[in-house]
Amino acid sequence: MSAAELKAETKDIVIDEVFPHVPETIWKALTSAQLIARWLMPPTGFEAVEGKAFTFQTKPGGDWDGVIHCRVLEVVANRRLVYAWKGGDERNTGYGAPLDTVVTWSLTPVEAGTRIQLIHAGFVLPRNESAYTIMNGGWKKVVRQLDEISGEDK
Repeated sequence: MSAAELKAETKDIVIDEVFPHVPETIWKALTSAQLIARWLMPPTGFEAVEGKAFTFQTKPGGDWDGVIHCRVLEVVANRRLVYAWKGGDERNTGYGAPLDTVVTWSLTPVEAGTRIQLIHAGFVLPRNESAYTIMNGGWKKVVRQLDEISGEDK
């Protein structure tokens, strides 16, 4: 399969915002388990260490137990955090269908504060259409909450 064909059946969520906070403040909210619990959901076993496995628990559906299995893939302090995001069950269609994706947070200092870019990549369509639709709206809310929590630290 060519790269063009592969790309034609995958979709990414991309959110690009500028927050009025320094990168270090946002980094703290991205990498503190207690703060992650406030803007996303409580992680179990999270540490910003490459290779570290952790989980999130969300609403179960069908044969899926609601556990999101993650592994930290890359850490560049105050600049970039990347982790694998996997969940679902082969027996599910729609909500809880198998998902094997990657979440990348990039922080870039700008005059107005920090440009934050979230890319949640690798949704395979049509299998992950439900997850893509739900999470596209969900990540927008989550990023707003990340901004609010980062703002508390001023």
